[in-house]
Amino acid sequence: MDSVSHLIRLARLDATVDKRCLLARATAMEVPACGEGKAPFHLLLDGVCVVELPDRVIELRAGDFILLPGGSAHRVLTSGTTDPSQGVVEEGGGAFSLVHSRKGESVIDLFCGHYASGPGAGTILLRSLPDPSHVSFRQAGDADATVRTLTNLIRQEATFDGPGTAAILSLLCNTLLAMVLRTSGGRLAGSGLWTAADDERLRTVVDEVLRAPGADWTIARLARVAAMSRATFVRHFTQATGMTVREFLTHVRLMAAAELLTETDLPVAAVAADVGYNSDSAFSRAFRLATGSTPARFRRSLKHGSGTPVGLKAEP
Repeated sequence: MDSVSHLIRLARLDATVDKRCLLARATAMEVPACGEGKAPFHLLLDGVCVVELPDRVIELRAGDFILLPGGSAHRVLTSGTTDPSQGVVEEGGGAFSLVHSRKGESVIDLFCGHYASGPGAGTILLRSLPDPSHVSFRQAGDADATVRTLTNLIRQEATFDGPGTAAILSLLCNTLLAMVLRTSGGRLAGSGLWTAADDERLRTVVDEVLRAPGADWTIARLARVAAMSRATFVRHFTQATGMTVREFLTHVRLMAAAELLTETDLPVAAVAADVGYNSDSAFSRAFRLATGSTPARFRRSLKHGSGTPVGLKAEP
């Protein structure tokens, strides 16, 4: 299995389209902060708008996608001097809400949603991505045709808004996330995605670690896999992925640990050893920092919340 497909499977993210926004000029739409375990996204199908974040402003054009793993509050602004009396009207009743300006013809067609995850692999994956992650699918190439087809499907299903629409939109948005995770630096604004390094030698490293996260991955061994010197490998890896080698190893190992805790009845100590930790306490500390939960509490929450995971014995 390729690395992106592997990560999507581990993450178990639930994608939801919350709103379709058909906004006129001079409109400002406030988007509140998301709760824990939710990462909002925006996909712009038509027009131009601006996403105003606490520390920056990002322009979106048709074919742009932005993911906010931190879930921070922000505003969506259309062109023109914002009119305080303009406001927006939100109408529910279907698989998602329809939001439109109080007056004027729409100049953008924007889908707003979120990816939700529990405290395990999905949370770790989202936190490992740049915040924000801004991807443009406007450049020439095969990916553009694919995204156009995908967005047309999203628009058609949203227009239908009938039985099965919520499930179909969720699947389409997870497909979109997979396309984002495999996007190389040329389509990204800001930091690169470690899931899609431009350098094939670094992609080989990512693939090898995902296949065997518990192996003894020293810098020297990873450099040999990449066919680079140690210093060159460390420098190129950090530049290409926006994270250190140690951070990358931690992300992958803890995602693999969350999968083992979910799908097997292995003791926590055995899980720690399988993903490359020699110390149970070090593993528990790293897992808690990444997910907000200890391994034991994470497993118990799965049993008592969404049902007993495959392979686990129900508690008496």
